[in-house]
Amino acid sequence: MAHSAATGRSIPIISPAEGVSEELIRQLVETFYGRAIRDPELGPIFHAKLSGRWSQHLALMVDFWSSIALRTGRYQGKPQAAHFGLDLTPEMFTRWLTLFEKTAQEVCEPDVAAFFVDRARRIAESLQIGLGIGPKALRLP
Repeated sequence: MAHSAATGRSIPIISPAEGVSEELIRQLVETFYGRAIRDPELGPIFHAKLSGRWSQHLALMVDFWSSIALRTGRYQGKPQAAHFGLDLTPEMFTRWLTLFEKTAQEVCEPDVAAFFVDRARRIAESLQIGLGIGPKALRLP
């Protein structure tokens, strides 16, 4: 269980999230990535990496979040590999998380927003560790 600061309640980590639907996931993904691609810091990364493939990326992200929130198992990608070589920084992850959190709070009910934000933070931390950046990155001598 993870604890939600927004509601003071625990959020199940493994079971499907209550109050989440495919429609809500699609709305969250489309709203968030619509903002991210226009963001002056994040947008250039998306434009460079996903030029001509934006709709496919959105569909993939709907599958990703559906697999996380509803346990559908539709996402079969490799997030670490997808983000490797993009010259990402911890500050970019902070920007992504800030924008994602704001969007989730606007689109979702508080408990559901807390669920998505909790998962996004865990994912961002894992990606940074895997990419060897950020405060928890393994530093070998």
